[in-house]
Amino acid sequence: MRGTIPIPARRRIEVSVSSNVPDSLSNDVLPPLRLKHGEERRIAAGHAWVFSNEVDTMSTPLSAFEPGAICRLLSARDKFLGYAYINPHALICARLLSRDPQRPPGAQLLVQRLRTAQALRRALYERPYYRLAFGESDGLPGVVLDRFDEVMVGQIATAGMEARKAEIQEAVQRVTGVATLVWKNDGGARELEQLPAYVEAAYGALPEALQVEESGLQFSIPWVAAQKTGWFYDQASNRHALRKYVGGARVLDVFSYVGAWGLGALRAGATEVTCVDASAQALQALQANATHNGLKAALLRGDAFEVLQTLHAQGRRFDVVVIDPPAFIKRRKDIPKGEAAYKRLNQLALQLLERDGILVSCSCSYHLEAEQLLGAIQRAARNLGRFVQVVEVGGQAPDHPLHPAIPETRYLKAFFCRAVAE
Repeated sequence: MRGTIPIPARRRIEVSVSSNVPDSLSNDVLPPLRLKHGEERRIAAGHAWVFSNEVDTMSTPLSAFEPGAICRLLSARDKFLGYAYINPHALICARLLSRDPQRPPGAQLLVQRLRTAQALRRALYERPYYRLAFGESDGLPGVVLDRFDEVMVGQIATAGMEARKAEIQEAVQRVTGVATLVWKNDGGARELEQLPAYVEAAYGALPEALQVEESGLQFSIPWVAAQKTGWFYDQASNRHALRKYVGGARVLDVFSYVGAWGLGALRAGATEVTCVDASAQALQALQANATHNGLKAALLRGDAFEVLQTLHAQGRRFDVVVIDPPAFIKRRKDIPKGEAAYKRLNQLALQLLERDGILVSCSCSYHLEAEQLLGAIQRAARNLGRFVQVVEVGGQAPDHPLHPAIPETRYLKAFFCRAVAE
């Protein structure tokens, strides 16, 4: 399968591709973007984003910039803060690429950032299955790259990086040498930047399925219709941590996708695994993955909340329940409704746990803080008259490093809880 897969049209902007900046350009060549008085504090502390209401639009109007253009970011007193790319139509109107006045954005900077990122992953992983680039945390704001051996799947979320797509492609090939690079540019963040959605091969062929290895298991992923890049490398450490809890256990894997949690539990000694997902395609892939790995799991298709209620009505019980839902909270205003959903989901899961059973409760909602998820678990347990002990706390895998100044890079929470009767 080759070429481009069309996505239903959205309102779009034209990205300026002439805004690429040679490495040899001096500081003074690029136009300035000046911040209001005092608005440089967060940038100086290490954050990489500029919001449109922080810009001194009287002296440097945003309307003067094309989407994707490069600028010199200045304080109100004209102190150089860094080089940034701009999208005048977005709330986050600029993102820093470099703080070194001698290193403007260009091909060499991209290569250097990717080499630095790859050095970390090679130190962490024996096999080339990992997130190679994690946006701002790797100095590449707006870019995600997931490696599947000789296939790289990338996502570009911003106009600034869309304008640099050709340079990114060249850098990926130069640094990694992968045979195939595909862009799965269909995420919701692109809509915020008024960018079109598409899936295409930069070089190589669009694969029918992605192949990934994790903890001795092989998975085939129907990636085009899946969320994100098709695989959730961020949960790999938590899935590995689960294995010590599942020996001889009956395990329920809710929001199972293609079986990474559930099949990993079977390989680690679980006696019985039931996987729940709303997607028929995901469950079909899960069944194929189970067969390929010589494993057997029970599959249930349906809405997770409804399936959990049905299992409870049937009197089913499990020793371990894993709930790894999609983000219930995408915007801050969704927090109250989302918290209620997490509480209800955890209560339904706890109802199915045997005495001293293990609940693994996850959230990838950035706007839900870890304490809020833990509070939802606690309230759910109290409603059932049970006592919960947190025995382990997990987060995103090390190929998703945290940026200390950018809390948005820390989004994944996982609590391993032991539920006992009082």
